Amino acid sequence: MTEIACPCCGGALTEAQLADLRAQLAAEPQSPLASLPAGAMFIDPHCHMISRTTDDYMAMAAAGIVAVVEPAFWLGQPRTNVGSYIDYLSHIIGFERFRAGQFGIRHYCTVGLNSKEANDEALAEAVMDILPAFAAKEGVLAIGEIGYDDQTALEDRYFRAQIELAKELDLPIMIHTPHRDKKRGTSRTMDVLIEHGFDPARCVIDHNNEETVREVLDRGFWAGFSIYPGTKMGNARMTELVMHYGAEGIILDSACDWGNSDALAVPKTALMMAARGIAAETIRKVTYDNALAVYGLNGEMKPADWLEAGEIDHGALFSGNSVLRAGEIPRLPRRGAGGGLEIV
Repeated sequence: MTEIACPCCGGALTEAQLADLRAQLAAEPQSPLASLPAGAMFIDPHCHMISRTTDDYMAMAAAGIVAVVEPAFWLGQPRTNVGSYIDYLSHIIGFERFRAGQFGIRHYCTVGLNSKEANDEALAEAVMDILPAFAAKEGVLAIGEIGYDDQTALEDRYFRAQIELAKELDLPIMIHTPHRDKKRGTSRTMDVLIEHGFDPARCVIDHNNEETVREVLDRGFWAGFSIYPGTKMGNARMTELVMHYGAEGIILDSACDWGNSDALAVPKTALMMAARGIAAETIRKVTYDNALAVYGLNGEMKPADWLEAGEIDHGALFSGNSVLRAGEIPRLPRRGAGGGLEIV
């Protein structure tokens, strides 16, 4: 018998442990991953990977996700000082980019003051001071996610300031539409962008639903949809919207974060759309081409980044540290090998 080492302690696994492991593997559900077209590739242009595990990265790579965009967002509790913002932005620009690369995924980000924390005036002023330096860093694609939460006066002030920053730096914008009073807030958001002379073709209005999509598209903005369990937009609803509106101007994302969310929402929705008879060209546009068209505007994101990528250097370090443990090499599943991808 070939001796197999325990990944925890390095000791040899016993026959009983090996038998248990084989039983667990045999019980894993088979995945419809193999039903995706050969060579299918996806971009998830809104996912908060700082909140996710390496298992998510492996599953995303197996499902054909080649690139992700991580927008700066609220952490779940208020930041107490600008130093925490500096550390956070440094993380999504630095270590998170490295971590994704160790699992074969190209990572980019957007930077901005989120609408919720714009209501802390002292913090907001300090963040506005540091944003230009971060916006100039490698891998930054846009200013975002910005916009309104409760549509207060302070939110409006810093939203407008960040629109002007994006114009000054010639960067696209990613918009967070409010969870409450969404239709009015989305219309107001677009009114302000137009008032500031911002080109709609350089702006993604995200977290759309059936109430907002028509106006967003009619006004020439990109319409982003977050496929998010229980709220925002589900797989089936999104499929119906694509069947109704087609692919022009529509972008799918997972918005996966620390809450109940799904890092595989984009490929899962692609599978559902294919099952409903939506053309492969349409699916590719809403899950890949359209995101690349707008987030590639500043030249930081381009297909060569993943199409011409070399072998992953698993010996690479970030600030002296590895994402891997004891020389581990991640097992990146390939299409058709299983992995639990299911439509929900």
